[in-house]
Amino acid sequence: MAASSDSVAGHRPIRSYVLRSGRLTDAQAKAIQEYWQQYVVPFDGRQLDLNTLFDRPAPVVVEIGFGMGDSLLAMALANPQLNYLGIEVHKPGIGKLLLGISNAGAGNLRMINHDAREVMEQGIPDGSLAGVQVFFPDPWHKKKHHKRRLIQPEFTALLAAKLQPGGRLHLATDWAPYAEHMLEVLGNCPALVNCAADGGYSKDTPRPQTKFERRGLRLGHGVWDLVFRKTDAQ
Repeated sequence: MAASSDSVAGHRPIRSYVLRSGRLTDAQAKAIQEYWQQYVVPFDGRQLDLNTLFDRPAPVVVEIGFGMGDSLLAMALANPQLNYLGIEVHKPGIGKLLLGISNAGAGNLRMINHDAREVMEQGIPDGSLAGVQVFFPDPWHKKKHHKRRLIQPEFTALLAAKLQPGGRLHLATDWAPYAEHMLEVLGNCPALVNCAADGGYSKDTPRPQTKFERRGLRLGHGVWDLVFRKTDAQ
């Protein structure tokens, strides 16, 4: 996952991820060398002009923590009318997605290799996004680590502020206690409205399964999707 959580006064920010020194394959390393400048957006703490990141203006969807990028690439190819901006801190995932782009072509996809909280706070203009998606963030199972969970009230309010009226926040998890936590946090955000008619989890969302998700389903894990809409009220 590619974002920090809340900071503690006088201390470093609490991170929702652990940076791993995963080994790049030769193909990933070659893709990074050849395609980084074309598809990876540099971030220096200044606000981004979303209209200049892509070859054409279109509604922008941000995915936080895209992992190895397979489902993000599938969405970009299936929805050419949208622009997708993926944020990820781990280089192997960046390399894998760059390799996928080079093979399949996806002019509507860009990446940022940086902490997502800083990108969202400093780089994304308020009210600019058609969607934000966070699929299978680390649930931090142990109670003492719950403070490291990405989906917290403050971060949710930040994501909501970046959405256009009617824009959607789509979350997914395979850990039931985290799903319940997410539902409570999003339900208490006044800027968001649950798209599920029963006020619970969303069914049959147009989201390709991730490799991680398919493995979990084979092991009998459940999956919970939450889709909330930014209210029209300003």
